[in-house]
Amino acid sequence: MSQSMTLVTNEPFAARRAAPAGKHVLLGRALLVFATITFLVVLALQSLDAMGVVALGFESWRPLLYVYLISAVVFGVSQVMIRGEAGERAAFILPAVLFTVAMVIFPTIFGLYIAFTDWNLSAVEGRHFNGLDNLRTLLADAYFWNALLNMVYYVLAVLVQYAIAFGLALLLNAEIKARKFFRVAFLLPLMLSPVAVSWMIGKSLMEYRFGPAATLARYLGWDNPAFFSTPWLARLSIMAMDAWVSIPFMMVLLLAGLQALPAEIKEAARVDGATGWQSFKEITFPLMLPVSMTALILRIIFELKLADIVINVTAGGPGGATDTVSSFIFREYRDRSNVGYGTMLAEVYLVIIIVFVALILKWASRWMQRTTEG
Repeated sequence: MSQSMTLVTNEPFAARRAAPAGKHVLLGRALLVFATITFLVVLALQSLDAMGVVALGFESWRPLLYVYLISAVVFGVSQVMIRGEAGERAAFILPAVLFTVAMVIFPTIFGLYIAFTDWNLSAVEGRHFNGLDNLRTLLADAYFWNALLNMVYYVLAVLVQYAIAFGLALLLNAEIKARKFFRVAFLLPLMLSPVAVSWMIGKSLMEYRFGPAATLARYLGWDNPAFFSTPWLARLSIMAMDAWVSIPFMMVLLLAGLQALPAEIKEAARVDGATGWQSFKEITFPLMLPVSMTALILRIIFELKLADIVINVTAGGPGGATDTVSSFIFREYRDRSNVGYGTMLAEVYLVIIIVFVALILKWASRWMQRTTEG
C-alpha cells in the first residue's frame, strides 16, 4: 500500500519536472528568439564594419565575443525552460558545442573571408576585398603545385613506414630477450619533438662538414656527403627523419592489436602445420586489418601536416624539392606577410585533405568488407 502511494505521489512530480509549465516554455522561447536576433544583428554590424561598408568604430571582434558568450548562457537557460529535464541534459554538452563553434567553425568561416581579400601586413593600405584574384594566383602558382606533388611522395612513403612498423611490432610481440628494453628504446623517437629531431639529426648528425654521418660517408668513399644538396637525396633524407619520428606511433598501435589477437587461433594454426609465413598471411594479417587501416589513416593525416622538419632543416630546398604545402603556406605568412593569399592556400588545402581522407575512408571500408566476406 505504501509503495503504491509512493508511486502515485512521485509520478506527478516526475511529470511536472519533465514537462515544464506553459509560461516557462513561452518565456524560454522568448529568451531564445531574443538571444538569436541580438547575436545575428551584432554579427551583421560587426561584419559590415570589418568590410568597410559602415563605420561603427569597432576596433576588434570583442563585442561579438561578449554577445556570443551572453547568448550562449541565455540559450542554455532557455533550453532548460523549454525542454525541462531533456534541456538539462543538453546543457551538459553545450560547452563542448560552443567551444567547437568558437575554435573551429568560426575561424574556418572567417579564414574563408580573409582568403578573398588582399591583405599584406607590409602594405600600408591594409586589407581589402579582391574577389577571386588569390584563387587565380594559386592556380598559376608552380611552387604550390610542386609542394602538392611532394605530398604525394611523402604520403606514399607512409606505406614503407607501415611495413617497418609492422615488422617491429611482430618482433616486439615475439618472445625475445630484453623485449621490454627494446620496446622503450623504439618508443624514444616518439617522445621527442620533431623540431628537436630536425636539429639533432638534420642540423647536427647529417651536417655535411663535421656531422658524424658525413664523416662516416667520407670514410666509406663518398667525396661530398651533402645529404641536402640534390633534390632526390634531400627528399629521401627528410623522409628518413620523418619516418624515424613517426614509425613508433604506428608500431604501438600495431603492437596493441597483435597482443589483442586470440592465442588459440595461432595455436590451432601451429597444430595444423602452418608455417610462420602462412600463419601471418592467412591469420595475423587479415585479423589485423582494422588496426592496420586505423594506423595508416591516422598516419596519413599527420603526414599531410608535415612542416616542422622541412622548415628547420631545408626550408623547402633545394629548389622546392622537399617543400610541403604546410611549409609553403608558413613561408607565405612569415617571409612575404601575405595573409590573404596564405589563407587561400590553407583553405584550398583543407578542402583537398577533406576530400582525400573521405575517399580513403570509403575505399578502406569497402576493401575491408570485401576482404572479410571473401
